[in-house]
Amino acid sequence: MQKEPINREQLRRTPAQFSWLDHRLVRGNYLGRASAPAWGLYLVLVTVGDADGLSYYATRTLARMLTLSEDGLVEARRQLIQAGVIAYAEPLYQVLALDRAGLPPSSTPPATATPMPTASPSPRREELA
Repeated sequence: MQKEPINREQLRRTPAQFSWLDHRLVRGNYLGRASAPAWGLYLVLVTVGDADGLSYYATRTLARMLTLSEDGLVEARRQLIQAGVIAYAEPLYQVLALDRAGLPPSSTPPATATPMPTASPSPRREELA
């Protein structure tokens, strides 16, 4: 198929401060290792990170940006750490290189991602029991 831009007036250009998403996120089957809100967090971290992938934002700030509860943000972060795509040492985040052929730090890929708590109040599991 011959591809042509649909809108030539708004072609993407590489800005001076550039970040990217590695195609291995898809080809290495990373996306199934975390929930959509976790990948939203990853997108923010990739966007704001410096050349070494480092950034620091407060949990409350990131939760507000992503319309997650703070517990939801913590869970998103846990999923990304488990998927092997970020490291975290409060308050510092590091987006990691995907050089291990799609394998997370542990030898076994995590099971399906846990649903994320949202910013709107909802009953906790303990309250439902």
